[in-house]
Amino acid sequence: MLDFPAFQVIQPTTKTDFSRYYAFRWKMLREPWQQPQGSEIDELEPQSIHRMILNDSGDVIGVGRLHKTSQYQGQIRYMAVSNDYQGKGLGRLIIDALECAAIRHGVKEITLNAREFAVDFYLRLGYGHVEKSHLLYGEIQHYLMHKALSEDSDSYVVESRALTKTWHETIPMSKAMNLQVSHFDGNELFTSCELSFNKNLHNTMFAGSIYTLATLTGWAWVYMLLNKNNINGDIVLANADIKYLAPIEGCGVGYTGKELIGTDEAAFTKKLIAKGRSSLSLTVNVMSGDMKAATFAGKFAVIATTQSKADSSV
Repeated sequence: MLDFPAFQVIQPTTKTDFSRYYAFRWKMLREPWQQPQGSEIDELEPQSIHRMILNDSGDVIGVGRLHKTSQYQGQIRYMAVSNDYQGKGLGRLIIDALECAAIRHGVKEITLNAREFAVDFYLRLGYGHVEKSHLLYGEIQHYLMHKALSEDSDSYVVESRALTKTWHETIPMSKAMNLQVSHFDGNELFTSCELSFNKNLHNTMFAGSIYTLATLTGWAWVYMLLNKNNINGDIVLANADIKYLAPIEGCGVGYTGKELIGTDEAAFTKKLIAKGRSSLSLTVNVMSGDMKAATFAGKFAVIATTQSKADSSV
């Protein structure tokens, strides 16, 4: 959560949150042009990342949405800030929050269609002015703009790229899925994969692809832990359970983090060094935008080796 004097940028999670979020979106972006309620919602909501700003009274005063259009590209839509709070930096807060989430989900470029009056705002935030796009309701000119994103400076870019390379060289399925470590900072780890290859006849993500994404996300956490402690070892999935909670129509993203690790990492490492083997339990969530679409609980066993890098067996 990002803090600003008197304001908070949050992710709507409850039905009440979303009701207020959509009501504000309609009030700002649709009602002035006599559009009916419901016109502010589209079919991409379940696979999107949603953010809203509350004032110190808990009122919604700003909203924005991001959805992935491919593994590496995303689009920002439905940006709005209350007229009473213009010029206070709220728009920048929303964009910063969406860009932060985009990087974690593997997005390298964001596009958006800016209303004419907002073009200068996006230019100041580093978005390039491309070309005229559409004319909404016959009067609101929009302009297509884009921005390339760069990984956070505190992330383990070299280590993440090395792990992705190891996967693609040793696990054929990971290469076919174009599975990537999209973000790791020591506290959170995200993975992403290519969209079209992993879809079934229902145009949703294969259950097998979801399982593979979850497994390798958990495997990656263990790999990074070994790398941090300069330990070489074979990583084996000992047992696992997965629950499929909702279909994934867009780009599935794997996530695990400190709060999802079920084994004390210091104790795991100490035992591995002392006895040459140890195990670590963790949970991985497979996300569709902000929504948890599957949850994976796995136990990974590690056998210390003298090889030059951690090897896998999943």
